[in-house]
Amino acid sequence: MNINIFSKKKKYASVVLSNKKSVEAVPDGIMTQCDKCKKIWVTKAFKEALNVCPNCNTHHYISAEERIHHLLDENSYEPWDTELSTINPLHFDNYMEKIEADQIKTGLTEAVITGKGTIDGLPLGIAIMDSAFRMGSMGSVVGEKITRAIFRCKEMKIPFVIFTASGGARMQEGILSLMQMAKTSVAVKQLNDAGVLYIVVMTHPTTGGVSASFASLGDIQLAEPGALIGFAGRRIIEQTIGEALPEDFQTAEFLLKCGQLDAIVPRQEMRATLSLLLKMHRTEEVSYA
Repeated sequence: MNINIFSKKKKYASVVLSNKKSVEAVPDGIMTQCDKCKKIWVTKAFKEALNVCPNCNTHHYISAEERIHHLLDENSYEPWDTELSTINPLHFDNYMEKIEADQIKTGLTEAVITGKGTIDGLPLGIAIMDSAFRMGSMGSVVGEKITRAIFRCKEMKIPFVIFTASGGARMQEGILSLMQMAKTSVAVKQLNDAGVLYIVVMTHPTTGGVSASFASLGDIQLAEPGALIGFAGRRIIEQTIGEALPEDFQTAEFLLKCGQLDAIVPRQEMRATLSLLLKMHRTEEVSYA
């Protein structure tokens, strides 16, 4: 088993492994391997790059808490509705055990966090979905937290920004989950009627009922590079229409080409981009209380 000496590329350190089993020689947590190009990076440097592979630019999972940390001004974040948690409305077997396991694993009470904060001193409401919690699936609590956040932003007249990441509706909550599509969409319509800016940032993956509701209703639609975005699965669509789909189908790049996105923004540029958008749409009618 041969491991070549560390090689430096800019500020990132990588190690080239001679075979697939070589990664086992590296202690857990010290190195991180890119899922796409398989290049291995020092975990500390990888996290400094916001979990974006410096070699192939693949945007890997990043937690909701980490997004808050690198997006908002220091100590400006004030969370909303942290006490809300599901009560298993349909009495689905083992559902609460799975919820509790995800709460322990992620430190979250549900698959979305909401609150208010500032970017370069500009106020905004923010919601960030976390795919590590039940694959970011939208249950009644997720829909309720997003709806409450929208209504608060409407009252305070501050822009609302949401980062979506979801496998879709949460099957353990049945029709109650699907109802959140209509509820959140109505809330977005009221925000629009009040003239309050709504920005959506689609991250990997944004699918199912989330993509078919509030995630597609932004005044400005952004996405991270390479994000999977769509409603039904690729195979289902191909079987339905009897045709092969383009290789890049349901990627952020494909949606940008088709006019469904305004821009694709790399994670390292997201804070600056949002700051610019907030400045461009700034109004004096702000009740930031």
